[in-house]
Amino acid sequence: MAMMNKTRDLIQGIVREKSLKWVLSRRTSFEDEYEEMRHSPSGRRKWISDLSPVANVIVGRCSQILNVTMDELQSNFNSVASDTKKSSSNYARNFLEYCCFRTLALSTQVSGHLSDKTFRRLTFDMMLAWEAPAAESQPTLKVDKERTAGVEAFSRIAPAIPTIADVITCFNLFEVLTTSTGGRLTFAVYEKYLGALDRAIKKMKTQTESLLLSGLRLHREERILEVDGTLTTQPVLEHIGTSTWPGRLTLTDHALYFEALRVVTFDKPKVYELADDLKQSIKPELTGPWGSRLFDKAVMYKSISLSEPMIMEFPELTGHSRRDYWLAIMREVLYAHRFIQKHEIEGVEKEETLSKSVLGILRIQAIRDLLLSAAIKYETLLMFNFCNQLPGGDNILETLANVIASRRLDRTNQSTSRSGMYSISTLGILSNLGLVSQVSTEDKLLVGEIVVGELTSLERAVNEARINYKQLEKAQATIDGVKVDGLDTNFAVMKKLLRPMLQLGDFLISMASWDEPIKSIVFCSLSCFIIFREWLGYAVVMLLLFLAIFMLLTRISNQGKPIDQLKVKVPPSMTTMEQILAVQNAISQLEELVQDGNIILLKLRALLLAVPSQATDRAILVLVLLAFAVAFLPIKFLLIMAFLEIFTRNSPPRRVSSEKFMRRFREWWFSIPAAPFLLDGNDKKKK
Repeated sequence: MAMMNKTRDLIQGIVREKSLKWVLSRRTSFEDEYEEMRHSPSGRRKWISDLSPVANVIVGRCSQILNVTMDELQSNFNSVASDTKKSSSNYARNFLEYCCFRTLALSTQVSGHLSDKTFRRLTFDMMLAWEAPAAESQPTLKVDKERTAGVEAFSRIAPAIPTIADVITCFNLFEVLTTSTGGRLTFAVYEKYLGALDRAIKKMKTQTESLLLSGLRLHREERILEVDGTLTTQPVLEHIGTSTWPGRLTLTDHALYFEALRVVTFDKPKVYELADDLKQSIKPELTGPWGSRLFDKAVMYKSISLSEPMIMEFPELTGHSRRDYWLAIMREVLYAHRFIQKHEIEGVEKEETLSKSVLGILRIQAIRDLLLSAAIKYETLLMFNFCNQLPGGDNILETLANVIASRRLDRTNQSTSRSGMYSISTLGILSNLGLVSQVSTEDKLLVGEIVVGELTSLERAVNEARINYKQLEKAQATIDGVKVDGLDTNFAVMKKLLRPMLQLGDFLISMASWDEPIKSIVFCSLSCFIIFREWLGYAVVMLLLFLAIFMLLTRISNQGKPIDQLKVKVPPSMTTMEQILAVQNAISQLEELVQDGNIILLKLRALLLAVPSQATDRAILVLVLLAFAVAFLPIKFLLIMAFLEIFTRNSPPRRVSSEKFMRRFREWWFSIPAAPFLLDGNDKKKK
């Protein structure tokens, strides 16, 4: 351990010295640094013809921090990179990424690097250089105030520093950071974000130390992620049954701790586990006085270890952003442990996984500190939360599990992990920040999730899910656009949409009514022939193929054209009272339908229970005859008989007999008594 501390102090000294020299010598503008390199083509600041001016400056800075010449950097890259990564079309960008990843892996070993203004400027300039890496790129060098970074550059450089972003949520983070800057990231916003992130890390360390000194006892080594309820103006209320207690709520990377507030001290903390498999569920909840459900400001925690749910309320004057924040970070820890349990992740890989959740929570704490937006969706900035909601998020988590499993092999391959082709790992950077205990070099995950010159399997899974999500968003936008108000208007739209089905129904009713005998004879004969030849399955196949061909031809002919709008005749407008009466009438009709349905079920129950009546005897006889018919007659004959019975009932030869049969059937049905039932809590028997 002593040897490791000495090594770390040496690295920090070297990096600080190099950074200080760079600050003292680089007080001139970016253009002056560029001119110096052009006129000094030897030594550390050599000009590389394949790179753009901006990329040359960044590689020069990297060479100073790494204490190697630019020639040595280029030679090292050429020796470890594959032929595809050294191809002329991608050489400049791949070489730039190699220099950036090596530099960031060294720079982030300095404690407090996020507060270093030179580190902030360097990482932002890396994004600018990434957008224009090749010699044929724009030669503009006014990057201090005028240039901004795009989402692609941010998604390559920022996740290489796991503190700043991760592969899964970096696009959502970029959208939040660029809300007020037109979709491009400015250095001013980026610097404020890193400053807020640095404050969040320091706050986590301070909270852990102060709570442990105040008497909070954790039964295992845990990191304290958030604390609330310490201010009397912002209490946290615990509801269990009818009792309510104010207190202090603490979230760690394993559990929730609630300490009820007494006069001047806190009670012994109650522990609500998030790490164990207790079938937990966490969801928003409504609270109010005397058990009423009025205020949407609470979170409910349920598990098999509790006899009744626990509800935590986060009162605030307006909105429920405080509750939404706690709901998101509690679920993030819970989902992370579910992921670990599902994929049986252990050891240093488990620590790496939890570290991803910890850094995600730190990032949204930084975003809250900046107050960039009052309507931030916290769950979209947390890895496991986001994957739990994102379409295709399960595929992302499966890919992440495979990546974590492959790290066991990477740990044994020191040459690969130290080649500079990979970004630094999450656990490695948390160790550098002092948020996890020191681990030996042999146990560290030495590689991250970004690889020079290629998209990892995790990045590809994220991109695919994002594409699908955008398609779903477009579909949802069309849904929101066709919603109309008014019960009568919605019925008119539905009737118009169902017009083809209604027309088919009218046609079948017309055939069964024998309004046009010739058409009915042709229809019945053709249908009987299809059933007799057992072509019914082929008819269904032909219908499905017809629909598929119709859709294909329509798609080809209408490619690029908008869908024809459906014209709906708006019914006469109804007043609010008329709409209420219409709804009341519809409810009454629905109630009658339910009553009729219950009567049918009660009559059938009476038949099954063989209530003495002539109806029961006849039902038994019919069932026996049907059983023999099914047993001895082919199915096609039964189908033909059923079809002819239904569609020839109103034909001229059968009309009179059918009327008599239906009359007798109704009389038989009415003669069936309804089975009695008893309403629970009411002694009166219903019949």
